[in-house]
Amino acid sequence: MKKGFSIVQYACAVCLIISSIMMVAYQVLTIADVANGLLMYVAQAFLLAGSIFGLDYYVKQIKKGNEE
Repeated sequence: MKKGFSIVQYACAVCLIISSIMMVAYQVLTIADVANGLLMYVAQAFLLAGSIFGLDYYVKQIKKGNEE
């Protein structure tokens, strides 16, 4: 159960990063500009993805420290 949840978390984070990069690339190629709303989406997507990866690492380090 826990491993499946972790895979879903990482997949969600990777999809957020890829989707934001793809949307920016599409908008730059079509209108040669990036709208403010899209920049907000990119910021939120990277913040969530960073939180997913960083929080998991932080929790693992705390558990590792408690086991010693």
